[in-house]
Amino acid sequence: MKVLFANPPWWSKQVQVSSREGWLRRKVKVSKWERGVRSGSRWPHTYVGRSRPGEAIFRDYLPFPFFLAYAASYVQNGLGVQHEVILRDSIARAETYEDFFLYVRTNNFTHVIFECASPCWDHDKGIIKRVKEENPGIKIAIAGPISSLGDSIIKDLNVEAVLKGEFEKNSLKFVQGHSGVIEHDLLTTEEMNNSPYPYFEDDVMKLYWDGNPIGQKAPHFQLWTSRGCPFKCIFCVWPATMTGNDPDGLSRRTVRYYSPEYVEGLLKLAIEKYDFKSIYFDDDTFNLGASHVSKICEVMKRINLPWSAMCRADTVKMQIWNVMKEAGCFGVKLGFESGDQQVVDRIVNKHLDLEYAAQVVRHIKKLGMTVHGTFTLGLPGETKTNMERTRAYIKSLPFDSVQVSGTAEIEGTPLSRLRKSGSLEAYPEARLPEETPIYLDGRKRAHEIIDALRG
Repeated sequence: MKVLFANPPWWSKQVQVSSREGWLRRKVKVSKWERGVRSGSRWPHTYVGRSRPGEAIFRDYLPFPFFLAYAASYVQNGLGVQHEVILRDSIARAETYEDFFLYVRTNNFTHVIFECASPCWDHDKGIIKRVKEENPGIKIAIAGPISSLGDSIIKDLNVEAVLKGEFEKNSLKFVQGHSGVIEHDLLTTEEMNNSPYPYFEDDVMKLYWDGNPIGQKAPHFQLWTSRGCPFKCIFCVWPATMTGNDPDGLSRRTVRYYSPEYVEGLLKLAIEKYDFKSIYFDDDTFNLGASHVSKICEVMKRINLPWSAMCRADTVKMQIWNVMKEAGCFGVKLGFESGDQQVVDRIVNKHLDLEYAAQVVRHIKKLGMTVHGTFTLGLPGETKTNMERTRAYIKSLPFDSVQVSGTAEIEGTPLSRLRKSGSLEAYPEARLPEETPIYLDGRKRAHEIIDALRG
């Protein structure tokens, strides 16, 4: 048995962009490639990068493929050494399509698992169909948020299985003979902490990169200290589809923590192998409670490398930010979504007190840490006035960097259910406008959304 966990190439198009060259720094037009990121990203999307097909250039945004990497090592452990399991991150490699198809053809894989989501689904279907055509005996399973479509994927693509949710257990079931739609079967906390560390591809591990929050040192290591998030933001993908099964935002969402011992062991292994210079904790919400944060801070004091984390402004008391700083934390990402309290509460269902969040930003800055704020425009029911309040809120705070993006509708989230039902109990003011694409195409830039609303 030979199993491939694949993150296949995703190249969109070549575009002309402005650049500066020469000692006069004159403006010139240069041709660059728009590339996609898929596995490891909560919001798969395309962007203009430095890399081009066949040439990987460092410092493009590149998330570590967490779900694929954990599933690959879990299956290898479950099958034993007599079977071969490979993770191939073609996006990290900047691999061409032809090189990817050649790799699959020449390696005689018996099984392939693809992780997909709505933004890349139309693109990925073509890749999956070609792999099936060129390798008639191969068995294919589809994982990732798109698995919410269930049986329709099997009928459309003639694949063997659809794996719902995080897919360690379901991947093992698949290669052991299960087929059809395999429902959520998440690791327990105990199983999670007794599972093998994620699969590392030696030749690309130093390419993974996220430049925010500001202060990263290359190469850096991306990892989780937990799985899941208790909050129910309307557009959020992983807690609704992967680490839980809550497409309507009405069920209880849980969080499972990796033990400090597991985290420290993983960090020591990765740092010894790849000489990482900084650490980024890419949990859905790293700072869920003082106990967990304090334990990880003790680990980081021993590791003694600068680190940063994806956080929320209101889940720990002010003094915990000081504890994080003392343990080497140089920066955090904070999700706000909107600068309008009504939108935050009654459309997003985030229930974040924006006034308190502003106090937190100022406190973190006084500690000498950097803050990256994330916002989204074009939420269902959001008005131009709401958006202008968001822009004013951003300007009022000392962010080091800000991400303002369009709202993406991804299959399996409450936002995708809103399109089907027209209204959702947990999101009382979320309403789709008559012209939905402008609001729900996450690839649209914020200024495009505002311009469209102005008519």
